Amino acid sequence: MSDRRWRPGETVLERFHRPDGSIGQVHPLRVLEDDGRVLRGWLPAGTAIVGSRLADGRLMREAPLEQRFRVPRVAVADSWHGASTLRRIAEDEWSSVWWFFDLEGRFKNWYVNLEIPLGRSPGAVDRIDGVLDVVVERDGSWRWDDEDEAEAAIEVGRLTLEQFDRLRVEGERIGALADRGAYPFDGTDTDFRPGPGWPAPELPAGLLSPRSGEGPAPARR
Repeated sequence: MSDRRWRPGETVLERFHRPDGSIGQVHPLRVLEDDGRVLRGWLPAGTAIVGSRLADGRLMREAPLEQRFRVPRVAVADSWHGASTLRRIAEDEWSSVWWFFDLEGRFKNWYVNLEIPLGRSPGAVDRIDGVLDVVVERDGSWRWDDEDEAEAAIEVGRLTLEQFDRLRVEGERIGALADRGAYPFDGTDTDFRPGPGWPAPELPAGLLSPRSGEGPAPARR
């Protein structure tokens, strides 16, 4: 458990590091609660984030699979849209669980972002995106997501086989919880509503240089 923790209402950044140590996407979260191990935060649709795209201007999914982890990426000004997310990020787990809510506030499903935890730093929780993910539907059924991208990431050294194996184990653990209808897939927080008048979390000024962004691009689901 970390000595660093945040109070409800504060903004904390979820920072996704690349294996070379550089930082890719940055998502600001409004803290709901934090005990030093598990952080729960809120990212509403429309919130400004630091996104990323390929250096040649394409979005990652616009590039053929074999290019997605070979072409360098750059940070861009972006916004989180399409759905709001409630996130549970545990320091000792290789995943974070995202509750997705549509623009009317209705719960859609869970998206489990498989991740490599890197601990906490001032104002941020630090992770490496594991590429492979798990989608859990409202009825508890689940499936792997982005398996093809994970294989491509291994081919170019973006993930090691050891990391991939650990991420698969974490995904199987998540799937077993979903099969049993166990927390966090037991309906907890599916009726979540943000407090009235809550302001959206904000990025600190100066995270992006004026020339680093070329306008908003679709955020990754």
